[in-house]
Amino acid sequence: MKFYRVILLTGSVVIYHSGMNNLDHIVVAADSLKQGVDYVRSCLGIEIPKGGFHRTMGTHNHLMQLGNDAYLEVIAIDPEAEVPKRPRWFGLDDSLLRAAIKQGPRLITWVMNTADIRQLADSAGFDIGTPTALSRDQLKWEIGLTDDGRLLAGGMLPYCIQWHSAPHPSRDMVDFDCLLQNLTIYHNRPRWITERLDAMGAAHLVDVEAIADSETPYLSASIDTPTGTVILT
Repeated sequence: MKFYRVILLTGSVVIYHSGMNNLDHIVVAADSLKQGVDYVRSCLGIEIPKGGFHRTMGTHNHLMQLGNDAYLEVIAIDPEAEVPKRPRWFGLDDSLLRAAIKQGPRLITWVMNTADIRQLADSAGFDIGTPTALSRDQLKWEIGLTDDGRLLAGGMLPYCIQWHSAPHPSRDMVDFDCLLQNLTIYHNRPRWITERLDAMGAAHLVDVEAIADSETPYLSASIDTPTGTVILT
């Protein structure tokens, strides 16, 4: 993941990603929000704050800032919400994923922020999902949603989002002095995954490492915390 540092005349520092597309957030799925909050506490030593509800999707979340206009989302199915009319996002209706997160929360995917999601959907060369307008409180955005709610390439390729509210929502999240240093995709077809990342303008945001055919692809996020570096997988 490549960062560039800009020193402003005021002496403050802003760090941003190169290119039009930025890493927006990483997604940890949990069987329940309590389970997810406990997991983040055990990993990062932080009580991740409450986020909100996604009534269209029947989910709710907790959120925390990770620096560089990026954040960590813990998401779970809201047991009190009505069953949505469409499949939930992030593969949360998939029976295998639901069985897996019952055993423990896991980093399932990531989200890329783009300035023009409709142009990206037309030019990516594969189905990133239909740009769909959603909102929560004062936040408005479009996100690429597949008809069946599946993760893209099992979560290795990012969901794509375009925010229609400013500033970036991470700026209003609590800053626990944690910084996402890098996100790595471990995949047994690294060339295939890299080609698709290139096609969607996301290759500069992550590292890709090869694994054996017998292994299952996975994500790894390195996060600097006040007590040291933590790896989420």
